[in-house]
Amino acid sequence: MNSLPANLFECENHLSALRDMLRGATQGRGRLALVSGAVASGKTTLLNTFAEHAIDQGALLLEAAGSRAESDLPFGILRKIFDNAAMPADVRSEAIALLDGNAPESTAAGRMHVMSQITSVLLRMVDDRTLVVLVDDVHCGDGQSLEFLLHLARRVRQAKVLIVLTESPRLRQEQFTFHAELLRQPNCVRMRLHMLTEAGVAEALSGSLSATVAARLAPECHRVSGGNPLLLRALLEDWRTVGEHGEAQQRPVPGEAFAHAVLGCLHRGEPEALRIARGIAVLGDARSPRLLGQLLDLSVNTVHQGIQDLHQCGLLEHNAFRDEVARTAVLDAIPATARSTLHARAARLLHTDGASALDVARQLVSARQDAEAWTVPVLREAAEFALVEEELEFALRCLEYAHHACEPGPERTALKARLVGVAWRIGPAAAESHLPELIEGARKGRLAPRDVAPTTSYLAWSGRLDAAADAVCALARSARAGDDDPAMTAAVSASAQWLTMLSPPLRDRLPTVGTGSPAATGAPRDMAGLAYAHAAATMSAALTEGQVDRAVIEAERVLQRYHLSDSTLQPLVVALLALVLAGRLDLALSWCERLLGECSARRVPTWQALLSAVRAEIALRQGDLQVAAHQARTAMSRISVQGWGVGLGLLLSTLIQAETGMGHYDEAMALLEQPLPDELFQTLPGLFYLRARGRCHLATGRYHAALGDFTAAGELMDTWRMDMPLLSPWRLDAAETWLALGDPGRARALAEEQLRRGPDDARLRGALLVVLARTDELKRRVPRLKEAVEILEGGDDRVQLAIALGELGRAYRSLGDFNRGRVFVRKAWHVAKTCGADPLCRELMPRHADSGEFAAAAAQPGQGSEAQRDVEALTEAEVRIAVLAAHGNTNREIASKLYVTVSTVEQHLTRIYRKLNVKRRRDLPAKLSDSSLTGTV
Repeated sequence: MNSLPANLFECENHLSALRDMLRGATQGRGRLALVSGAVASGKTTLLNTFAEHAIDQGALLLEAAGSRAESDLPFGILRKIFDNAAMPADVRSEAIALLDGNAPESTAAGRMHVMSQITSVLLRMVDDRTLVVLVDDVHCGDGQSLEFLLHLARRVRQAKVLIVLTESPRLRQEQFTFHAELLRQPNCVRMRLHMLTEAGVAEALSGSLSATVAARLAPECHRVSGGNPLLLRALLEDWRTVGEHGEAQQRPVPGEAFAHAVLGCLHRGEPEALRIARGIAVLGDARSPRLLGQLLDLSVNTVHQGIQDLHQCGLLEHNAFRDEVARTAVLDAIPATARSTLHARAARLLHTDGASALDVARQLVSARQDAEAWTVPVLREAAEFALVEEELEFALRCLEYAHHACEPGPERTALKARLVGVAWRIGPAAAESHLPELIEGARKGRLAPRDVAPTTSYLAWSGRLDAAADAVCALARSARAGDDDPAMTAAVSASAQWLTMLSPPLRDRLPTVGTGSPAATGAPRDMAGLAYAHAAATMSAALTEGQVDRAVIEAERVLQRYHLSDSTLQPLVVALLALVLAGRLDLALSWCERLLGECSARRVPTWQALLSAVRAEIALRQGDLQVAAHQARTAMSRISVQGWGVGLGLLLSTLIQAETGMGHYDEAMALLEQPLPDELFQTLPGLFYLRARGRCHLATGRYHAALGDFTAAGELMDTWRMDMPLLSPWRLDAAETWLALGDPGRARALAEEQLRRGPDDARLRGALLVVLARTDELKRRVPRLKEAVEILEGGDDRVQLAIALGELGRAYRSLGDFNRGRVFVRKAWHVAKTCGADPLCRELMPRHADSGEFAAAAAQPGQGSEAQRDVEALTEAEVRIAVLAAHGNTNREIASKLYVTVSTVEQHLTRIYRKLNVKRRRDLPAKLSDSSLTGTV
């Protein structure tokens, strides 16, 4: 793979200066160059490039490099100088002999004598050639070698010698004298290397990329690498690696090569720099050198210097790593035990220093150690802040560590309850493993009142109905045996109401509770319990005959009073469903959309899933089958199927009915294969599922299976003493099934029985009238169907309206009124088409119409077909008024004939003019004649 070429970008001036110095040395004017720069700033590259030039010029090149590992080896650098292959053998032997003869314990005068002799040996070689001595990283050299270099520097001013040394800008205390003495030499030149500018980065990239690509990548490369050539090469390598896999990106992204380069920079620098970098990686930034020093047991001054070094080499910017990949690389390179210790120590230091709970908790969680008692309130507070920031997984970890550090008792149980609530946001399945401890806590009376109702709802949702009931009973006994805490009594009452609402068979097992509104029965003190009690009472009202209006009022109160949260999600969903069952789809839709909007930008998949399920049910009851299916599948995708618990009954019922209504029978049958919780048919969602399964069987010709499902739903409701058609209109469904089986007598009996019970729901009454009309003799069929159409036109269910319109059209055709029949059948087809009800559309297709007159009319182009479509937009009442007006009747005459007020006629005519696109009454005959309605009264 091609990598960034080792060119001297933005260092040409330094290289030119060295070449000039070499020319001066060749003329007998000795020179000394001291090159300083941060780690990876290009010092070695500059030295190597110049070395090649010196060789080309015929100079005798002697090279060496300092090493921190050899800094205690006497004359280590000097021995490397004489080990060069270019050194004549006799000179090398003489110099080595002098070095070997110098004992380590020799005096300063003795060492000076030896160095003078070695200097003389070197200078004898410059008679014919220029001597160039290059020492890289001289700051890592041993003391004796540095003494020699200083000694040599003082004696080369009139010799053909050039000495080039590179050093770090950060010197140790013992190196200051050497550095100062070098700079005192009149022939010494100091050079400083800096990191590349953005323009320098672009120039560097252009060596291996096109100018256009280089210019595009340069800004981001400079931001990430800080102009550090080593990091820049690694970044380019990562970018090329991604490109080789067919994923070339618009911007460079640091990867494995970059991470290794970061570690390389740190290991090449001072030891303290590596320690300080690790401390910064642990703390996240270097804003507090004092805290960093305490963490690492370093002085503040040392920390300041280390931070400065890391800035100079491009690793830091504004006291933090330039890129998270760099920080992660440093963290991952710390041994596990040392890293854990650093995080634990950082947590305590931050806590003592008054840092935020969130900052302290991040260190505690990263430490992966058993938390101490003092950390419990910190972790709990941090979890709440993390939830505000949508960091769900971190909030869960905080609560788990706090729970582990807490001793068994009410506080530990409260932590577990909060943990379950947070886990529920991600998905109910994530909370499953925590529920047994809550059951045990409830049995031992450790649940706080505020956690009773939510815990009960979580258990019930998961299908643990018996465990939920036992928990409520145990808490009720504890409350009676103890101080009779009003808050606990109210919480138990709210939980019992909730369970009774969800699973009526539990009614006889639970403590007796009132069925009125919470305000009348003694409201719980905590908002969670109050929300559950209020919502349960609202649903009970919706399922009680004669209390639908009250249920609507209470549902709106629930939705207005309680803010969407972990503890109010299920009550708000139940309030929405109460509005749905009460037939107020307009209110339900408005509130549902509002709640979905609240959580659309948040990481709350469970909230979004449950609200989407309600939105799907609303769309289904409005006849919008495609929206219903889409919303239901969206809900199913938010959380796993396993997490839906008994709520799966509602979700599947909506989706099965939507798919069935659209004619997607294979998809609907596949959904019937979905495993169900064993307890589902002890709950209200079980009734929804039974109806959906029955409707699917009915649509696919499995009539007896459908009849079994509808009858089973009726038997369950009878057993539960809540035979409410709003919940499951099983008699209507069974009547349609008997019609399909060819037994209109039984169908009529069931429909009439349901009508005698006085259904409050107009949608249900309209559907029952259609069933009865299908069992009537022909002459009585039309009035009943017209009543059904009028009722359904004022409602929301467009699919049921399309069915009624289609039946009315067929009835007119059977009576020989083909014109009117054509209008209603076509209107039914259009309504069904907008709903996505393809099977119903096929049933109403022209080829199924009597005598083919519908197909002929549909095929006629031009003005007539346009007028026909306009007339189809009219309701049945509007058609009657339009025809009478076209025949010349005045408004008063029309009102008298139709038994309505003159004002009603005027309002209808205004709508008729708008729909038919006419401006006055005298235009009506022509418009209606095109639609073949003029002769029909």
